[in-house]
Amino acid sequence: MAGKWQALADRLEREINEGVYQPGDPLPQILDQVAAGAGAKATVSRAYQELEAKGLVTSRRGHGTVVRDRSRVRVPLNRFERVLDPGGTRGPWEAATAEQGLDGRMEVATPAAETLDAPADVAELLELDPGAPAVRRRRRALIGSDVVALQEAWYPLDVAQAANLDRPEKITGGVLAALLAAGLLPASADEYVTAEEPTPQQAAQLVIGARVSVLVIDRVTKDRTGRAIELVRVTGASDRLQLVYSPLPLQVRAPRRGRGSSS
Repeated sequence: MAGKWQALADRLEREINEGVYQPGDPLPQILDQVAAGAGAKATVSRAYQELEAKGLVTSRRGHGTVVRDRSRVRVPLNRFERVLDPGGTRGPWEAATAEQGLDGRMEVATPAAETLDAPADVAELLELDPGAPAVRRRRRALIGSDVVALQEAWYPLDVAQAANLDRPEKITGGVLAALLAAGLLPASADEYVTAEEPTPQQAAQLVIGARVSVLVIDRVTKDRTGRAIELVRVTGASDRLQLVYSPLPLQVRAPRRGRGSSS
């Protein structure tokens, strides 16, 4: 039989899912729950820890325990097609979220660009020699003040230098627009999606519970010669991202009619 803390956690989870508590709403203070007969302090604390591990709430210093926003952000496969105009001012994330009426923005890490030896998995995807120099750019995708996804982009050193991607500042209009302006024409992309357990660092940055899986999206962009010119790795909370691969082209061939076929 579930303990008293589990019964309290189940009730609060149900109330959160039913909208009794909205995203951003604080749950009652632990001592208030104790005074209301919900259980001892240890019981209420254990229930709140369970809700946090499941990603339903977050603990904020000075704000108590707050219901976490779990509304999904649609991330369309064709999000890059609309930002290749060199005169544009929005990158793929800003463009995709703006279409949904969301306050999406990218926050550049410090430093935004670093020249590093490419890790083995990055070198393989970019078809570089192991340990070859590559430029890494890091950003955080936000909705309002919530960090929804972490982004690492990797470029062969000569590609980054040609498109000025080795500079630390934000790239106005998005990286792919900068590649296009430099004459590096993206022609195709492969995307690989996996679900993984978050590392402690990822869980802390995304403000998610330990039991909320993350989606890891590796997108490799190639030019017309088939050379890999960019690897973008997006890591986001699985309950905040919805990947939309629509419309997908289908090539269906009508079956050939043989001599013995009937009408």
